[in-house]
Amino acid sequence: MISTGTIRVDGRAIRFTAGQTIMDAALAAGVYIPHLCHNPEFAPHGSCRVCVVGVGGRHVSACTAPAMDGMVVDNASDEVQALRKAVLQMLFVEGNHVCPGCEKSGACQLQAVAYWVGMLSPHFTHFYPRRELDASHPDFVIDFNRCILCELCVRASRDVDGKRVFAISGRGQDSHLVIDSQSGKLGDSSFAATDHAAHVCPVGAILPKTRAYAAPIGQRLYDREPISQVGDVAANEGRG
Repeated sequence: MISTGTIRVDGRAIRFTAGQTIMDAALAAGVYIPHLCHNPEFAPHGSCRVCVVGVGGRHVSACTAPAMDGMVVDNASDEVQALRKAVLQMLFVEGNHVCPGCEKSGACQLQAVAYWVGMLSPHFTHFYPRRELDASHPDFVIDFNRCILCELCVRASRDVDGKRVFAISGRGQDSHLVIDSQSGKLGDSSFAATDHAAHVCPVGAILPKTRAYAAPIGQRLYDREPISQVGDVAANEGRG
C-alpha cells in the first residue's frame, strides 16, 4: 500500500499521504480549491459541488475524491470554472442573497468564492422563496433566506456539540434547514452561543445578535484579501 504519492494540480507537483483527498493535499500545499460545504474539522460531505475539478476526463468533487499517485488534476480550466459558476449561480437564485444589504457582505464565503471564480451575474431567474427569519433565541438569529444547505451547522452540532440541534428536511427544491425543538424555533432548542455550530456558517444564515456591522464595509475579511489567501469563514471567526 502506498503511504505517500504525488498528484499534479495544474502542473504543480503536490505530495500527499494515504487517506488524503485531492482537497486535503491541495490545501496542505497552499493550493486553493474553491469550496463551501468542506471543513477540515468534519468528514467530507460533497454537497455543494463547488470544488469540482477535472481528473482523467471526468469531473469529481475534490473534497471526496481520494488523491492517487500520478493523478493529474485540472483546477483552473475554463470548463471547470464554468461548472463552478453555474453551481454558484444556482445557489444565488435559489435563496434570497441580497449582498449589498446583507450584514455578512465582505465576510461571506459564498460571496467571496463567487468573486474568486468570476461569477458576477446570477444568470438564472431568481426563485424569491418566501422564508422566515427566526429571532427567538436571545443570542443568535437565523435567516433561512441565506441558508445554502451546506450542513456545516448540522455536522458541528452533531459531531462536536453532541446536540443535533439542526437537520435538513425535504427533498430537492423543498429541502430546508429545520431545528430540533417542539416549536421548531431556535429559542426553544438546546442551542447556545458557545456551541461550535454557532460559528461555522459560511454565509449570513446564523448571525449573533450583538455583533452586527462591527466591521465597516471595505474593512471586512474578504474585502482585504481574496478567499484563496484568507481561507474559510470558520477559520477566521472573530476577524470580521
